[in-house]
Amino acid sequence: MAFQGRKTPLTIAGPARTIDLLERFNSIGCFFRNFEVRGMELDPGDLVEMNGYSVEAVQTNHSVPSLGYCLREDKRLGRFNREEAVTLGVPSGPLFGKLQHGQSVDVNGRLISPDQVMGPPRSGRKVVYTGDTRPCESIEIASRGADLLIHDSALAEDMADWAQETRHTTAGEAARLAKRAGVRQLVLTHISSRYSDDISPLIEESRRYFENTIVAEDLMSIEIMLKDD
Repeated sequence: MAFQGRKTPLTIAGPARTIDLLERFNSIGCFFRNFEVRGMELDPGDLVEMNGYSVEAVQTNHSVPSLGYCLREDKRLGRFNREEAVTLGVPSGPLFGKLQHGQSVDVNGRLISPDQVMGPPRSGRKVVYTGDTRPCESIEIASRGADLLIHDSALAEDMADWAQETRHTTAGEAARLAKRAGVRQLVLTHISSRYSDDISPLIEESRRYFENTIVAEDLMSIEIMLKDD
């Protein structure tokens, strides 16, 4: 980022000890940058408001301080009822735009308000990322109705005892959680290196419980379509 000319501060948020970790990184080596790096430590339930969306810290269950994250887009405008607007005498053009953005308009001395021509607000998209964790109630609650759940899936169920001991999740456990939460798509991540040559056991295991499952890959891109509600 320094090479790319960044000037604005960078905030890195995470669980307990995030600030300590950043301070340790800063003490290693000799380098220069023209922007400040700030650490922010979050507790479960903390909400970081961004432009058009928010990110909530979610309690996870791992062997070191850890958090999952739930990204929620802000609600979208409701549908514009063009036919009703025309019936009310609103001419097509700039007045349509004003109504769609929450402004009342004057039509021949009569005030037309947005609630007369706009449907109810529509939900935005929701993505949950667990990081390293055992399956847990807090993740399941945060994932309810999510468009995308990216869940730890280090091992297959024949390694369930090892997953329990190391505080990770099996593919079957992640899939059952995804089904209970009613998510639209599940992405398995944090895959053990023992599956480097063949991920099929994880895919097959997960799809026994939740069909819409894939395994994460480096630089993978996923398009999440808006729900037409």
